[in-house]
Amino acid sequence: MDKEISTNRGAVLAVPAHGRGMGGGHLIRCMALIRGLRALGRVSWLYLYSDADIDSLTETINFDKNWLIGENDLQDKNLECIVLDRFQTSQEELTRWTHLAPVIGIDEGGHGRDRFDFLIDILPGSREWRLGNGDKQNIVDPSLLPLPPKKSLPSSARETSPFKILVSFGHEDAAELGSAVAFNLAKKNSECVDITLLHGKLHVPTPTIKYALPTIHFLESIPNLNEHLNNYDLIITHYGLTAYEALYASVPVLLLSPGSYHEKLAKKAGFCSLGVGKSRAVKLTRLLFKNNQLDIPFLENLKKQCAVLAVKHNLDHTPRQSLAELIDSFAPDVSRNCPVCGSMVHGPSLARFPDRTYRRCKQCGTINMNRLNPPPVEYDVEYFFESYQKQYGKTYIEDFPNLIAMGKRRLAVIKSLLPANINSADESTSPLLLDIGCAYGPFLAAAREEGFSPYGIDPAQDAVCYVTQTIGIPAVQGFFPEKGNGEWGVGSGEYSVVSLWYVIEHLRDCVPALAEIRKMLKPNGILAFATPSFSGISGRASLKHFLEHSPADHWTIWSPAVCKKALKAAGFKVKKMVITGHHPERFPLLGKYAQNTQSLLYKLLLTISKIFALGDTFEVYAVKATRT
Repeated sequence: MDKEISTNRGAVLAVPAHGRGMGGGHLIRCMALIRGLRALGRVSWLYLYSDADIDSLTETINFDKNWLIGENDLQDKNLECIVLDRFQTSQEELTRWTHLAPVIGIDEGGHGRDRFDFLIDILPGSREWRLGNGDKQNIVDPSLLPLPPKKSLPSSARETSPFKILVSFGHEDAAELGSAVAFNLAKKNSECVDITLLHGKLHVPTPTIKYALPTIHFLESIPNLNEHLNNYDLIITHYGLTAYEALYASVPVLLLSPGSYHEKLAKKAGFCSLGVGKSRAVKLTRLLFKNNQLDIPFLENLKKQCAVLAVKHNLDHTPRQSLAELIDSFAPDVSRNCPVCGSMVHGPSLARFPDRTYRRCKQCGTINMNRLNPPPVEYDVEYFFESYQKQYGKTYIEDFPNLIAMGKRRLAVIKSLLPANINSADESTSPLLLDIGCAYGPFLAAAREEGFSPYGIDPAQDAVCYVTQTIGIPAVQGFFPEKGNGEWGVGSGEYSVVSLWYVIEHLRDCVPALAEIRKMLKPNGILAFATPSFSGISGRASLKHFLEHSPADHWTIWSPAVCKKALKAAGFKVKKMVITGHHPERFPLLGKYAQNTQSLLYKLLLTISKIFALGDTFEVYAVKATRT
């Protein structure tokens, strides 16, 4: 029975790989995920492409068949995200699911892997050798497996009880490795060894073992297998979930591969693997037995190797959370259309980090961000004081004189671009200026001194109070474009200037914002803004590093080159650009020797940065263009 299910959030849909040749791991993992999510009170469903015979599994892992849904139910489930555990998802299939909700891939190995919204690799490195982009995942963490209890039985217990070996090659074992391993072990077996062969077949008949093996416990399945791994002294399996579960359980594990794919994965992950095919089972007996007795030194060395491997794969301590808890914590924010030009974004990812994925729009060239959770940023007093001070060494208010001076420089450019018939010295015709994201108002104060009639809007209530009460300039609290226009009795088409100084990158969707700004401006009115540039020296040195350190609330990242194209599509014509944010100390190789601003190298690199427009930020000044 479902726990108290919350209807306040969207549902999670899990879609596993299943059927002949797919084994049972993907299906079992998704069934366990749905069970775990429902135990957390989350609406979740399992979708199967065909009528799979899962009766043998539902009881084993306590899965309720009422949690299955079909094709006709998909549109009515208010999906918040879709988890694809499909092994190799085709591009056509991925496109189909992305039309319904954000898509998270689990251990995805298809050629469309890099087009997933988010990727979680539970089995580390499982796609690197074949695709060449295995490092491009958001999260890699084997501890997300449903981990077993750890082994507590001391080694000395071997002297009084049989050495217990579990042979398990999954729910299919099409290569029949289990039978081969069990038979070869049985031939060398002594009374001190106990062998269990788990041969649970899902899609092919169980083969007949031609030899009498009375020393082998032959089982079709073990309910909740991972909970029993710590009962064994050695696990023999192939690369997959059981191998990592054994590491966590502190049980030594040896691998045998059904094919070259599994063998390469095993070697890359660092496991001790015997090779490919049933013939390698003979090698197993030579390693484990010496003079028909267990080779204890070999087993002790194997145990030490597995302990080191457990540390490498983050399996040496209690996990922070389960896969179900991780998925339940997500509230994905994914835009299928470019937030700058509105065209469809469907290309590969540019970079992935634990909380976000970046893509580049092929149409306008801007880089946009999708997030697994909302940005952990609040535009409050702390944002303008503590955060600002950490970055610039002083609070926003302390930096006011410098900000006003910077504002006057920007206003000089704006005034040079305004139509000649505007007389800013005449108060009756003072040009109207709206500063979006005005903060504590230094640009508004500068604009008033330069003869403009300024207005401001900012999401921070404290900042707005400072602007209205201390500076005495009209401002409203809120997010543009939802609030602002008309708040002071000013209608559309009456503003001469709209500015956004390091604000446009914070807008989740620039398309409606730019459209609203265009509507607010007079003919030939000025749109002015500043924003970080991914074509500056930091982005050129390492775009991945640049994006990794991009603030969590920067939804779009621009460059001077793409800015012209993007603004043209929005109905603006760029008149002037000013490249700012020059940092000689960020140059690769030479930058570390240019920390002293008075050094010759610093000045040389600064000159190069200015000549080749390598600043990490830029200002753009555009006019409202006439639509043709």
